[in-house]
Amino acid sequence: MDLRERQLSSESVYDGNFLHVRRDQIALPDSSTATREYIVHPGAVVVVPLVYDASGGLRVVLERQFRYPLDRVLIEFPAGKLEQDEDSLLCVQRELREETGYTATEWAYAGVMHPTIAYSSEHIDIWFARGLHAGPAALDAGEFLEVFTASVDELLDWCAQGLVTDGKTLCCVLWLQNVLSGRWKLNWQPA
Repeated sequence: MDLRERQLSSESVYDGNFLHVRRDQIALPDSSTATREYIVHPGAVVVVPLVYDASGGLRVVLERQFRYPLDRVLIEFPAGKLEQDEDSLLCVQRELREETGYTATEWAYAGVMHPTIAYSSEHIDIWFARGLHAGPAALDAGEFLEVFTASVDELLDWCAQGLVTDGKTLCCVLWLQNVLSGRWKLNWQPA
């Protein structure tokens, strides 16, 4: 069965600085028509930064950040949107440095996720970083967050308790569990 929908017409509903909303008339597989409203998003990156504490225990770098649409502070992995025509690796390196102050000596691309497939074109490239070196953060104007580290067990407990609800972070936790168990492999590259 051919499940594809075909665009018949398209109009801009809203053009903002960051997001653009479109409304399309489409033909369904059975030739009937419908309307699709969706957000055009430039894409983003997220990073799972791995660090070791003084005793050699594995920890991850996380952030606490207020998210206005939810009116609450959330725990997240560092992330950010891609600039126009920006390379994903360069973006994730920039975001890690700007938001946390850390730089990494090795990077591994894990995969891509599509967090809101019903109403957005957004994709998020998932990266891992290790060999971290601390430095000063360089937050954007108007950006406020708290950077901290947690053990993998703490992070898993927070997910189970419903304290971590951010979709990209939960997806990264799935990746992290599978990488640490040896089920999924990463191809590490020097920075």
